[in-house]
Amino acid sequence: MGAGLWHSVEVVGSTGSTNADVAARIRAGDGVGLVRVADHQSTGRGRFDRRWEAPPGAAVAISLGVAPRRPLPEWMWLSLLTGVAVARGIRRATGVDATLKWPNDVLVDGHKICGILSERVDGPSSPGCVVGFGINVSLSAEELPVPTATSLRLCGAEVDRADLIAEVLDAWSQMYRMWDEGRLAQMRQAYEDQCSTLGRQVRVLLEVPGGTSRTVVGEAIGIDHTGAVLVQTATGVEAFAAGDVTHLR
Repeated sequence: MGAGLWHSVEVVGSTGSTNADVAARIRAGDGVGLVRVADHQSTGRGRFDRRWEAPPGAAVAISLGVAPRRPLPEWMWLSLLTGVAVARGIRRATGVDATLKWPNDVLVDGHKICGILSERVDGPSSPGCVVGFGINVSLSAEELPVPTATSLRLCGAEVDRADLIAEVLDAWSQMYRMWDEGRLAQMRQAYEDQCSTLGRQVRVLLEVPGGTSRTVVGEAIGIDHTGAVLVQTATGVEAFAAGDVTHLR
């Protein structure tokens, strides 16, 4: 499970937010190297402050505390490498074939099974990062938060939670070390190999300061060295480091 990266793995039945728990520990000086796992979150959230909650015992929430050595502009890769690790861990533990939707969703048959949220946190002496993700394990169709979600149970998988967590953390450690060593070309290839966004028509919704928004439509053609998605539009190729992406076909 990533020997050398973690000094502590804490498992709790329920908490408000594993990300908030680890962030508080980083601020206090002991959160780097911490893994926090919960079967239930009462105040979990995703990107754009969207609420994320599953019934108790139906999902697994995991947050990791790290102190990256890479330059801050490269930290976007933390969410992307986490997607690769979760997809690999799911495949190894259950046999379910998972893919990625840029930037930070893990999909099965086009339905979301995991979301990812990475946040910079200032520690006592240097910045750290909390990387959180939640995997839908045993939700029924009636318990899904949206029709576009799914769970490992609905995919027909038998899940050993301990095995799933171990496989994901092992894959995450491998991907993190690749990034830490600056092997960005390999990182990008690993992500692109699993990304179902590429080669598709997409709509990118961008929030613009002032409360307005901008929508761009085009074909997603690749990922650049920073982790931004490259979209071929009618006026040329644009790189997007942020945005809400919808697969059109």
